[in-house]
Amino acid sequence: MSAEQLASHMKSSQRILAFTGAGISTGSGIPDFRGPQGLWKHWRPVYYDEFMTSEEARIRHWEFKLEGWREFRDAKPNPAHLALSELDKTGRLQAVVTQNIDGLHQLAGHSEEMVIELHGTNRAVECQSCGQRMDPEPVFQQFESSHQPPACQCGGFLKPATVSFGQQMPTEKLAQAFEAASRADLVISIGSTLEVEPAASIPRTAKERGVPYVIVNRGSTAQDHLADLRLEGDATILLPQAVRFLLQM
Repeated sequence: MSAEQLASHMKSSQRILAFTGAGISTGSGIPDFRGPQGLWKHWRPVYYDEFMTSEEARIRHWEFKLEGWREFRDAKPNPAHLALSELDKTGRLQAVVTQNIDGLHQLAGHSEEMVIELHGTNRAVECQSCGQRMDPEPVFQQFESSHQPPACQCGGFLKPATVSFGQQMPTEKLAQAFEAASRADLVISIGSTLEVEPAASIPRTAKERGVPYVIVNRGSTAQDHLADLRLEGDATILLPQAVRFLLQM
């Protein structure tokens, strides 16, 4: 049984790196971006330089973020998130590197230090001038009522603290992720198509060191040919099964 094989890999490991993408959060009601019903099918993304130079682009970006805001705000961790949290309690999990911006890993019980968010977070709004971060709820409410792009007290543009197209990824987070990959003795990719670089290089870096590589996803990925174990299916079923097997071993 494939979940049992994953549990065996977990049992043999002490420094597991979990790499997660949108597919782990769809079970929490959060839409993905690149799937058949993904958000990019009906929204043109606003690039960072557009956001910084065009009020029309800033309005469009806030409209896009507002469309999914309530789903993000109200989402709860699903059984896949909770299974990773149970794995964390065994002391075997070294880090969770995520492409997701929903904060569900932390809500499931991981510490902020355990979770490395490569693409930022929807749990904060950030000034693009002074760097101040703030609670997103009142800022979204302000935009919804005024339809004017919100600004910081310093006069800078406010933007959800997520990485936009054309915006540099947080170099510190990226360095932390590669450092975790350099120490991992098992890497498990969950719910990612493994197409977006440089993020997709992180699990591949561990594999290139000879570390066992497990991919859990619904649908093919760009790195299936590298996997030592490939589990096709729903992570909200497969991950809890694997962790239950591990706890019984």
